[in-house]
Amino acid sequence: MSGSLWLKAESAGLDTLPAVPRPRPSWAAADPIDDLTTRLEEVIAAAVHPDEIAAVLESDGMTDDHIRLTYGRENSFALAEDLYARVERRFPEPDGPPADPWHTGLGGCLLRGLVFALPGLAYVLGAPLLAGPAAAPGLPAGTVPLLAGAVTGWVWNQALSHRAYSWLGLGDRAAAARTLLRGAPAGALVGALVAFAAAAAGPGEWGGAVFAAGQAVYLAAATVLLVLDREKALLGALAPLIAGTPAAHWLGLPDPARAAMLGTSLALAVGLAARELLPWTAPAGERAPAGERAPAGERAPAGERAPAGRAAPRLAASVPYGLFGLGTGGLVLYAAIGDVVAEGAGASVAGPTAVALTLSMGPAEWLLHRFRSESLAGLRASTSARAFRRTTAVTLSLCLTVYLAVLLALAVTGTLLWPGAPDIGGTRLASLLLIGTVLWAALLLQSFGAVLTAAVVCGAAAAAQTVALATGTGDPRLVGAGVAGAAAAVLAAFGAVLLGRATAHRT
Repeated sequence: MSGSLWLKAESAGLDTLPAVPRPRPSWAAADPIDDLTTRLEEVIAAAVHPDEIAAVLESDGMTDDHIRLTYGRENSFALAEDLYARVERRFPEPDGPPADPWHTGLGGCLLRGLVFALPGLAYVLGAPLLAGPAAAPGLPAGTVPLLAGAVTGWVWNQALSHRAYSWLGLGDRAAAARTLLRGAPAGALVGALVAFAAAAAGPGEWGGAVFAAGQAVYLAAATVLLVLDREKALLGALAPLIAGTPAAHWLGLPDPARAAMLGTSLALAVGLAARELLPWTAPAGERAPAGERAPAGERAPAGERAPAGRAAPRLAASVPYGLFGLGTGGLVLYAAIGDVVAEGAGASVAGPTAVALTLSMGPAEWLLHRFRSESLAGLRASTSARAFRRTTAVTLSLCLTVYLAVLLALAVTGTLLWPGAPDIGGTRLASLLLIGTVLWAALLLQSFGAVLTAAVVCGAAAAAQTVALATGTGDPRLVGAGVAGAAAAVLAAFGAVLLGRATAHRT
């Protein structure tokens, strides 16, 4: 009786009977862990790690003391491991296909590309109105004020569009409309003033300045309609140009008829833009809340306005988008008139190149959405970072290849149809495809929020080409191809770093 009541380790089990499992008596209480397993079975089956179950237990208010007293386990993690081992894994399938915020229709993108390019018919229709002595660099009469006004409009309207889209992203359509109502007329005025200032630099440019003033007004109206998703209305405003240009070519319309067609298109665009914005000109206290009225008969969804007191988007945030418009616009201009600037009046304007680059913006927009959509799908399907990077690289290469194929087809078709167009081949073709690569890559980076990088690279490329043309350094075509190739390489390197990170693809 004086010995220890506990068996020593080396003798444990030597003189004991084997344990015999016994059924639970009918009067005995149920195992509380079994009850908990039944209650949380769906949660346990879907868990990929016991810690998920432990989090559920703790969120349910179970303390370690309660777990020790009720379930006989040390803490929530020990109980979670027990529960995890008791239930077979059953991962539920989603109720339906995952939402794709980047899905968009091809038709809408093609329509936008079309309304980007069709205004070029105005220059064909209005060419006789610009007749006069050649400008200093050998450009046709009126080109200098037209280019000055166009570049100003690109910069202003890109920044204005971003600010309006920022308000739309906050759900405040009224603020977006007011931004356009103030910014569009101001942009038209600035563009016209810049054009007249450029016309003062040489004789015979005033006709081009008047034309450029109309161009500035049109760009302002078109910006309003495009931001508010009124592409079809803008296409209708361009109908006189679409009908008048072939008539002018085959029938030789007199100058007053040409001017009337140009003025009709301009008046339609301005009128449609005003129809969209005028409902928002009422004082704030008299304007109906969002959901009760929207411009042009469109009823806005309830809750579209931003909450009271929300901070306005920063003006500085729109500046990189204006610089982006300056850089990309400069690259397109040099692709079209670089030879004329460098070689004088004897060279030809590469009209098909500019038209192809402009028309290709529609397919480019659709392919950008397609890439974003496929990258999200790859993010869900990939099981490792390396697999995701590989999937992203393949998708990116495919989208870029398709875009360049479309650009090439447009350029070849335009060259065949355009009377007197310079041949496309060799250096000119390489330069076109490299510029297309720069534009598409820059738009892609802009869609991921890296607009400042894209703007700096495109702006630097346009500036380098400007310096080369001004100083007569090298062959213009070779310089253009080299600058575009360097810009494409920089954007590709930056894109590889940015797009290889899974966090960059979050929506």
